[in-house]
Amino acid sequence: MTKTLDFETNNSVAYVTIKSPPANALSSSLLQDLAEQLDEVEANTSIKAVVLKGEGRFFSAGADIKEFTALQKASDYESMAKRGQDLFDRMEQFHIPIIAAIHGAALGGGLELAMACHMRIVTKSAKLGLPEITLGIIPGFAGTQRLPHYVGSAKAYEMILTGEPISGEEAYSYGLANKVVTEEVLEEEAKQLAEKIAAKSKLTIQQIMQLIPYAKTGLFAEGVSQEAKAFGQIFGSDDAKEGVQAFIDKRKPNFQDK
Repeated sequence: MTKTLDFETNNSVAYVTIKSPPANALSSSLLQDLAEQLDEVEANTSIKAVVLKGEGRFFSAGADIKEFTALQKASDYESMAKRGQDLFDRMEQFHIPIIAAIHGAALGGGLELAMACHMRIVTKSAKLGLPEITLGIIPGFAGTQRLPHYVGSAKAYEMILTGEPISGEEAYSYGLANKVVTEEVLEEEAKQLAEKIAAKSKLTIQQIMQLIPYAKTGLFAEGVSQEAKAFGQIFGSDDAKEGVQAFIDKRKPNFQDK
């Protein structure tokens, strides 16, 4: 099977590159490769920071929609959502900081992946959003729970209910990104931030990584669980079938509200 990720280390920083052209879609194999990559990072005691980026035109333009269509039952969709949620939760709880370097687009599952990272550097022209509703479905990898944490409830409602993306500059202004830069310097900025962190004591880094997650409310886990259930239910609807097929056919969906 083709490896969907590249991995290299330099100056105590691991660089993980998504390589799944053309859109770096989050297929089940890519998510499995990412989980194995986290295992490798954990086993390497010299690594103090991780930079996650995408090769080609995008960071990640979303989940692999065509792969979804192979599933049949609501329980299959719920299980798939939980697998993705568990991986992204592992990333958010990771003892080593992960920096997402985002260019092109981070949409749907791609944005959910970016939000599971601890820091995000974006290009000005990057598009970030959760467009699932335009396909008659909903986010399934904790997008409904993480996005309000960064941009506030009002903006999260707007972004999720319209499905419209925001630019990298807007993402920075709303607090979704740490820094907005031109595409030419994106990788260098991510490298510099990672190396600043890696220059610190690993003992202090790991303590900080354990402490900051306490700031999250106890309702987060419940919200994520409810999202997975709703994701499974929605995929059984006629509108979901129509929306996904319209996406594959590159046409406008004809929703019947059922």
